[in-house]
Amino acid sequence: KGNVVRRMFADIDADIYVMADGDGTYAPEDAPQLINVLRTERSDMVVGTRRGVTDDAGRNGHAFGNRIFNRLYKGLFGTDFTDIFSGYRVFSRRFVKSFPAVSGGFEIETEMSVHASQLKLPVSEMALDYGRRPEGSSSKLSTFRDGARILWMFAMLVKETQPLRFFGTFALFFLAASIGLMIPVLIEFAETGLVPRMPTWVLSIGMLLLSMLAMMTGLILDSVSRGRAEQKRIFYLSISSGRAERPASGQALPKSEPGKAPRAA
Repeated sequence: KGNVVRRMFADIDADIYVMADGDGTYAPEDAPQLINVLRTERSDMVVGTRRGVTDDAGRNGHAFGNRIFNRLYKGLFGTDFTDIFSGYRVFSRRFVKSFPAVSGGFEIETEMSVHASQLKLPVSEMALDYGRRPEGSSSKLSTFRDGARILWMFAMLVKETQPLRFFGTFALFFLAASIGLMIPVLIEFAETGLVPRMPTWVLSIGMLLLSMLAMMTGLILDSVSRGRAEQKRIFYLSISSGRAERPASGQALPKSEPGKAPRAA
């Protein structure tokens, strides 16, 4: 899926892009509404959140996993998405042409959400009915295999966008292990003046050095990550916004309904 999206974004030149899964569970009639939200709320991405999932449209395990990943995403990246795995989305030209599209599979939606969160792009959501699959068709999504791939993608995106947090976690782990190994040796040395467990002492020092190395790596990569984010933001701003933010000839741009202003991801 990710490979198809990457090719589509690279080869198609448009002002507004509509992406939908080809399993028949999304209604094409909803596309104009999503486009209208994109235009009126001046968003860069509109996510069609799924509601009314039928028994044959999605497994209960998938629905539960979706809720868990939504909460995990909010905890890691700070943005409260209702349905980060929705395959029905509308994008502005700016979003598409600034999106790197590295993922090759079903984790592409996660990468899209992180891209919006990192650049603090305006994102809107719209609840849509989620239909039944055609008879004889089955989901290609594997609960465990694709779930593991998405978790790995979460970890890699945290490493790329929040390296200090990522490597800081390892630094704390190695520091805790070092202290745990070091304290008994120091107590014994204070009592006897000897270090009978030299391998333990060497291991604790090694853990301490790894902790310092991980922290320094996180600090250096954090500066690099901030520079990359600034470059991506500047590139995003250099792209023409297209019709997604431009009224039609002779018409004023419609105003968004009160209380439905787009939010920055």
